[in-house]
Amino acid sequence: MLALTSGVTIAWWVALAVGLVVLLVATALLETLRRTVVAVDAGVSDVWTMGKRVAQNTQTTHLLHTTKARGVELLGELEQHAAMAGGSER
Repeated sequence: MLALTSGVTIAWWVALAVGLVVLLVATALLETLRRTVVAVDAGVSDVWTMGKRVAQNTQTTHLLHTTKARGVELLGELEQHAAMAGGSER
């Protein structure tokens, strides 16, 4: 068996301890990154959902001009009917 001097043994333990610290720091940083990515993904998902809802609610706004025109036509016709009904009673 190979016998190691106490200096070499101490150096190995120090190297293992430094490696463990590096491992713990890297794990903590990766976990922080993972949590941040999950939060950003949730935010993007919410924005995407709201964008789709806005698109659904505004997809027929171009028809409002036609609706307004038909309403004006209806109002004119109702006024004609009211005038004719009022004129026939006299």
